Amino acid sequence: MNERANDRVVIFDTTLRDGEQAPGCSMTLREKLRVATALRDLKVDVIEAGFAAASPGDFEAVAAIAAEIEGPVICSLARCHPDDIEKAAKAVAPARRSRVHVFVATSEIHRKYKLEMAKDEIIKRAADAVRMAREVCDDVEFSPEDASRTEPAYLAEVVAAVIEAGAQTVNIPDTVGYTVPGEFAELFDYLRQHVPGVERTVLSVHCHNDLGMAVANSLAAVSAGARQVECTINGIGERAGNCSLEEIVMALKTRAEYFGIGTGIDTRKLYPTSRLVAQITGMHVPRNKAIVGENAFAHEAGIHQHGMLKHASTYEIMRPEDVGLSKSNLILGKHSGRHAFRERVGQLGFTPNDAELNRAFEAFKELADRKKELFDADIEAIIMNAEGDDRGPWIMEALHTSTGTGAPATGSVHLRHEDGRAVEEAAVGDGPVEAAFKAIERATGIEPELKNFEVHGVTVGDDAQGEVTVTLEYNGRSYRGNGISTDIVEAGARAFLEVINRICRRQAAGAADDPDKPAGKVATI
Repeated sequence: MNERANDRVVIFDTTLRDGEQAPGCSMTLREKLRVATALRDLKVDVIEAGFAAASPGDFEAVAAIAAEIEGPVICSLARCHPDDIEKAAKAVAPARRSRVHVFVATSEIHRKYKLEMAKDEIIKRAADAVRMAREVCDDVEFSPEDASRTEPAYLAEVVAAVIEAGAQTVNIPDTVGYTVPGEFAELFDYLRQHVPGVERTVLSVHCHNDLGMAVANSLAAVSAGARQVECTINGIGERAGNCSLEEIVMALKTRAEYFGIGTGIDTRKLYPTSRLVAQITGMHVPRNKAIVGENAFAHEAGIHQHGMLKHASTYEIMRPEDVGLSKSNLILGKHSGRHAFRERVGQLGFTPNDAELNRAFEAFKELADRKKELFDADIEAIIMNAEGDDRGPWIMEALHTSTGTGAPATGSVHLRHEDGRAVEEAAVGDGPVEAAFKAIERATGIEPELKNFEVHGVTVGDDAQGEVTVTLEYNGRSYRGNGISTDIVEAGARAFLEVINRICRRQAAGAADDPDKPAGKVATI
């Protein structure tokens, strides 16, 4: 695949870098590898795996993704500093195809207040950084930060200099989500007309959503000649987020006759990937979110339902199956076998390994005994929680809570440690959730502070599963956990215990596991 070909738009995913910089969206190394695997299966062209110079944890994550994920180009961001470039190149070196992405701000407001540098100094720094990056990596991308607020003539000088220095991709970011589609298209037209050698490079676009126009601005850039779009799953990112990958991809696919160009994305993987990122980050997708929201293909108005019964195209411009969203309702049951379960999991777009499938099947059978009806969303939630290797050392074998009006709630747990110990503890609290949490704290000896507790309904009905996301703080570090159950208290206890287990594993490994704390915000484009 030639990233500089004009036969399609290159999809550059920055969920693991720009997306992760959003407050509360930090991921552990294991979680980053799960997301990177999903992005590979989605067939994104480039994965920006992180900012290697930001911290040792970021470097480790980029290097691990570069070593384990084959297919996409693996990229690391770097400032125009020799140390950044060296670390970025070293981190992505294990990848079969690698890229170093360097950037420096160019707008007047950044030159004056952040960099305190003259125009010529910035051009020299940019060109020198590109040349340095080319010495250690064959594929180099350059971004002039805040390009949309940079004087067009000066921006053209910068772009010309980095192309001459060897940048194969030049990204034009709307860093603060300031531009509008017509204006942005004019900027790309200007660069194509005034930059010598622009035909030798791929023009890219990276838009933020501060005014709600990230996708529209990215599409305008594509119409004006951009052939790479930088985006994130679910549009997560700093402030109001980034251009949404699923929206840009489906816009190009659905309006192919207008844009005349598409992508290489396997769109049937969009919904499963969206759910995975939402589950890992705790950033749940709004019901009315385009493409992957629960209401995206729902029709309640009578006139709409009548039209849909006549022909789906009356009110649907896309098929839900095209984005990996199943239209089936009741599926499987407690008498369904492993083979049928595996087949349905595959139809939903998931590819768990044998160990994960076995865990999921056991959870499915347990759930089938508790629920009258099982839906695809139930299976999705089970798979999400079964994937990965975040198991133990503590396993919850029993949980009991009781509460009543005017009396404190009580909770008791029976936990088993991987070393064979069995521990039972009880506690009281203002409610059953607090009582359960306190009992777990007593049993494990770890007392984190609860910062956030969120409940998300997985399906509908009085026996629906609830998905609980908790954010806890321990020793100055933030951790996030997830749990699902038809019992919200149990779901919360499972999420709480997941965090306890991560803290235990971190302690046992000498703090090797990345915490869910935001990385130093030293870069944004």
